[in-house]
Amino acid sequence: MSDDPIWNEISTEAEAVAAREAALRNFLELTVLSRNSLEDALANYLSRKLGEGTTAFPAGLFLEAFNGDAEVAKAVRSDLAAVRDRDPACCSLLPVFLYMKGFLAISCHRLAHYLWMHANRQDLAIYLQSLISEIYTVDIHPAARFGNGILLDHATGFVAGETSVVEDDVSILHAVTLGGTGKEQGDRHPKVRRGVLIGAGAKILGNVEIGESSKIGAGSVVLRDVPAHVSVAGVPAKVVGKTHDLPALRMNHDL
Repeated sequence: MSDDPIWNEISTEAEAVAAREAALRNFLELTVLSRNSLEDALANYLSRKLGEGTTAFPAGLFLEAFNGDAEVAKAVRSDLAAVRDRDPACCSLLPVFLYMKGFLAISCHRLAHYLWMHANRQDLAIYLQSLISEIYTVDIHPAARFGNGILLDHATGFVAGETSVVEDDVSILHAVTLGGTGKEQGDRHPKVRRGVLIGAGAKILGNVEIGESSKIGAGSVVLRDVPAHVSVAGVPAKVVGKTHDLPALRMNHDL
């Protein structure tokens, strides 16, 4: 056993599944059981998932990001735990690692962000963004900044613009847009603070601040700053209630 509890849990689960389901044994051997660390497994798995593009994404690029920025490996582990702990459809880490496209998409984005911000390889980062969009239907600009413990639940149709910021412990449902309001330049996308829960289909537009521990109702259109510790809903969104601490962890969409 390694000294990495997240990797140990994934490996143990993979061994158990391989023992009871012969049809998955070769797949699990390739993706998990033959690997020596979470970084090695994730790098190789995502490299294969992205292999449909005309330019291959070798596993070494992911490993470069892991080695070049220790925060990437920390964030991946936090994201894994966030999905397991918050998504009622998933009670263990292995399905998150293998199948949850929200986790896989945000992991790919973390490489794109590394290439954009630290490796001065913006062309490659934009190409990776296009692959993520095609494969996972998640479109995140490589410059967008994401903290740790992010849950993209279902993830389909999620969009985040170039100057978007999403802090730690945020939960976002499908078809959410963090977008601009037109052709303005510069800092023009939302800033989502810690603990926010964003319901399905919500559109948050412009350089607005979504205060810590707030909640955005499904289908809402947010065009103005949202104070901390409130629920908003509607088109345009208005304050409809107060929240307890970190609604992203509770995943309760009742406003």
